[in-house]
Amino acid sequence: CAWSIERPPGDTAGCTFCHTSSEERCSTCHQRHQFDPAVARRSEQCKACHWGKDHRDWEAYDISIHGVVYQVNKWNPQEFDFSKKMADADYVGPTCQYCHLRGGHHNVQRLSTVYTSMGMSNADRGAPLWKEKRDTWVSVCDDCHSPRFARKNLQAMDEACKDAGLKYTETSKVAENLMLDGMGEPMPKDLAPDWSGQHIWS
Repeated sequence: CAWSIERPPGDTAGCTFCHTSSEERCSTCHQRHQFDPAVARRSEQCKACHWGKDHRDWEAYDISIHGVVYQVNKWNPQEFDFSKKMADADYVGPTCQYCHLRGGHHNVQRLSTVYTSMGMSNADRGAPLWKEKRDTWVSVCDDCHSPRFARKNLQAMDEACKDAGLKYTETSKVAENLMLDGMGEPMPKDLAPDWSGQHIWS
């Protein structure tokens, strides 16, 4: 995020472990001291970077039905045979790698989710790129589900984003009107700061 660049080095030290030309370093996913593809195929490998308050990807996966299926069955080689190449994988449920590195392709962005900014931007904007991404998303899901199932879920997420956008606009307007009416006071220093440690309205 652009806003992170100007923050003190102590705030961003953790970011640089992942966000320094990660796509050019094999060791981001393959562990420098245990360069084993079978290790890189496990979802926990992504957890090293994709967890925490700023991007809760691991937490979202871990508590999803897909994550639960993975956690319950990951030690059973009949359900998850990590010795197989990704192109030949036949898992009982999807891992992060199964969807995002489909077929063993190393470009994670190629099959990234169409929702960004923690789900707050509408994905269906009508541009050909968005249609292509959504169609690709559905094609991954229909390895196990019907195309109708995947499209219904995309539609539900679209509606949730639209509803969230409306609520965000409404609350921003309330705050703006309070400021215009002279009623919006800075948050007292002894009250809870937001997640970044900054006091709202400061």
